[in-house]
Amino acid sequence: MTRQWATQAINEINADYQRSADTHLIRLTLPAFPGIYLYLKDESTHPTGSLKHRLARSLFLYGLCNGWIREGMPIIEASSGSTAVSEAYFARLLGLPFIAVMPGYTARRKIEQIAFYGGRCHFVDSPCEIYAAAEELARELNGHYMDQFTFAERATDWRGNNNIADSIFRQMESEPFPVPEYIVMSAGTGGTSATIGRYLRCKGYPTRLAVVDPDNSVFLDYWQQRCPSLSSATGSRIEGIGRPRVEPSFIPDAIDEMMRVPDAASIAAMQWLESQLGRRPGASTGTNMWGVLQLAARMRDEGRQGAIVTLLCDSGDRYLETYYNPQWVAEHIGDPRPWRAQIEQMMK
Repeated sequence: MTRQWATQAINEINADYQRSADTHLIRLTLPAFPGIYLYLKDESTHPTGSLKHRLARSLFLYGLCNGWIREGMPIIEASSGSTAVSEAYFARLLGLPFIAVMPGYTARRKIEQIAFYGGRCHFVDSPCEIYAAAEELARELNGHYMDQFTFAERATDWRGNNNIADSIFRQMESEPFPVPEYIVMSAGTGGTSATIGRYLRCKGYPTRLAVVDPDNSVFLDYWQQRCPSLSSATGSRIEGIGRPRVEPSFIPDAIDEMMRVPDAASIAAMQWLESQLGRRPGASTGTNMWGVLQLAARMRDEGRQGAIVTLLCDSGDRYLETYYNPQWVAEHIGDPRPWRAQIEQMMK
């Protein structure tokens, strides 16, 4: 009966995937960067509104195929919000209880979406506490702890099979520069950057993977120093990316270049991108975009042409009370105006 239920659950997830079209690839053509094409893969169009929809699907399939997830079993996850929203969606699809362990300052809209999908939230004071709290809940409830930060890089088929990297290159086939100079990615678990980096090497593409890291995250320091015990007492203020500890799914040798992005620069790039798209992206997309603009300026200064691809991770409508609230930004992030001025100067 357990095997039969698992087979039905896997079929449900696969059927849900077949009902979803691929996400769009948006091209920005900016006069300030002649011969340089910028692209955003719009992951906000997934059913649960973010890049983490792909990860949640992969984690459920991984747990089911390993025999870890069984009928009626509670699913517990440690998350800053978006993964939990997507996992709550798949848990409801399979009729499983779901609990998200997350910091108390998580965006209210994400909390509401988790509740909409039938999940509930367990709050902790610090992002460093989510791991132990999730493990304890799983033990108490005889549930399954998804542990995205450990299993993200191994749950996804990085060789192909319509992963995000494979999708990008298929969509780029008819563009002026089908093979990008750079793919720019921020890291939360590290699973997506590992997938993209491995795929580039597996297929022999010369594209370089550049990972951008926000303030208070240890990923850049680990990439430089390779010290696995690095930690930060303060969590990232850009939800969904950056971590206060080195996560098992973060694979530094799959990355060609890393860049620190100040939080206020992420907000400035997010605001600027809204003016280009006519809709709100999230702050992690702003972090990505800041990195893209720095690389585009470098290519321009070096007289190079080509393409740069990044991800539009989620919608800014989740963050109306935070990143799109000037008072909140002033209190928690700082003044984005000097960074916005840098972008405007770059566009001249």
